[in-house]
Amino acid sequence: MINRRTLWRGGLALSSTALLAACHHAWTLDAQDVSVRGHFPALQFQMTDVATGKIVTQANFRGFVTLVYFGYTNCPDVCPLTLAEMVKIIGLLGKDGPKLRFLFVTVDPERDTAPILAKYLHLFGATELVGLRGNAAQLSQFAKSLHADYAVHPAANPADYTVTHSAAVYVFNQHGKAEFICAGLSAQHPDIAGITRDLRHLIKTGAI
Repeated sequence: MINRRTLWRGGLALSSTALLAACHHAWTLDAQDVSVRGHFPALQFQMTDVATGKIVTQANFRGFVTLVYFGYTNCPDVCPLTLAEMVKIIGLLGKDGPKLRFLFVTVDPERDTAPILAKYLHLFGATELVGLRGNAAQLSQFAKSLHADYAVHPAANPADYTVTHSAAVYVFNQHGKAEFICAGLSAQHPDIAGITRDLRHLIKTGAI
């Protein structure tokens, strides 16, 4: 004989699961975040972690929600602003902050030596910030995989030394799958609360 209480409990569990699934699929990203799920390749790279001097790959960041940003330490505005806003977000995440890693990939490795990049990121005071440096081939391959643009024009005069780069932050889930792009962190008035909600949701559910 079927136990009605058991059947009811099973039905409740099924309903709860269905409800959670519906909520999961109904998630709406903040207006400054753009879904790229299914349109970008999985995270893949090989570079040097400037804090340790060790070669790292995407495998070293499995289990973390991983953000990728291409920049350089001599950037006068966009890079420091993006990092400062990212540190605010990490603070707002509270206990979920350590479950995230922000990979700052230098597009200017000639000037951004390992000590310089490590010191630069240390100034922002968040251990979740990871400096990555690679050779020309490693950098080009990594940037190309994410359709990120950059260009470096060296010059003897520092005033004439120019660097351009994409300002987007690429967000990957704990399994290295691309989820969305933060396009507004360097905006004049970024929606920090909205971006934080999206990252917290990803940290807790593993997908958007």
